[in-house]
Amino acid sequence: MFVKPRASYYDVLVWTRRELIGLTAYATLVTGAHAILGLSFLQLPWAPIGIVGTAVAFIVGFQNNAAYDRIWEARKIWGGVVNTSRTWGMHVLDMVTTEHAKNETSDEELRQHHEMLIHRHIAWLTALRHAMRQPRPWEDYHSEHTNREWAREVHIPERIISLEDDLFACLPDDDWEVVDRHSNKAAAILTMQSKHLRELKEKGLLWEFAFLQLESVLEEMFTLQGKSERIKNFPYPRQYATLSYQFVRLFLAALPFAIVPEFVKIGTEISTVWPVIGSAFVWVSIPLITLVAWLFHTMERTGRVGENPFAGSTTDVPISTISRGIEIDLRQMLGEDPENIPRPVAALMDVQM
Repeated sequence: MFVKPRASYYDVLVWTRRELIGLTAYATLVTGAHAILGLSFLQLPWAPIGIVGTAVAFIVGFQNNAAYDRIWEARKIWGGVVNTSRTWGMHVLDMVTTEHAKNETSDEELRQHHEMLIHRHIAWLTALRHAMRQPRPWEDYHSEHTNREWAREVHIPERIISLEDDLFACLPDDDWEVVDRHSNKAAAILTMQSKHLRELKEKGLLWEFAFLQLESVLEEMFTLQGKSERIKNFPYPRQYATLSYQFVRLFLAALPFAIVPEFVKIGTEISTVWPVIGSAFVWVSIPLITLVAWLFHTMERTGRVGENPFAGSTTDVPISTISRGIEIDLRQMLGEDPENIPRPVAALMDVQM
């Protein structure tokens, strides 16, 4: 899914408001321990904390770069699905003809073959997008409270309509019985497409060269499906994800104990000229600690969300919208009644699904 073109600061603050409140409370607690309780021994030297912060910044930056690469690769794959699907529809309509038919074939029978090949392709898209939406153990998007809030407001189609109900609209009963026996239903549908093409070639409804052309399109579909499954089934390496998650939290836990003593020293120097300001200057550390901690936490969380571009987050590749757009294109190629063609998937809360 894609959010609005540019998320505002308000959107980000709402998304991370719980963490922001927690970080502010933690910074206030450590500052109060120094300023009110006089627990000056609660301090750490700034130099090692600065080094740790630099290392954490590199790790988080690496995570975000890797997450962006995964999102962008997924988007290119589904862009390929769009192009290949349109090519499939064009080739089916132009290559499956009665020009070389061995037996007399009516226009109605020919149209049935066109509809079967194109509707079955829509079924392939349906099976593939449902497979991409299936949760995996490492997809922890819904572990965050604000992510669950969003999920309650915007429901992606694959969580509302089951795969079976979606496929029933695209496949006849005989095809469904065959597909239902396979765990990888998308691959089973492509195999059925190849079998159908061979039958058409044997009847003379598909010229041999055209048969090879359409088979090459099916091969490209298998390739795109495999690439999409690779991103879905192979996560961002867990050792990097776990280290990034734990190191950020370790750094955030230690950060106030290094910053507060520095503000105490500055306040002591200021007190020689402005005693009132100097005595209260330590409390200025709270917004600074909160800001630095929030930046590190938000960057880490952004990378964590982007690791899985099909999990159902606001930054997902909008495969539901893409699939519906392809379906509309193919049905229009067939010349179907506009009343029977589904509408585009509506964006909710500025989010494409």
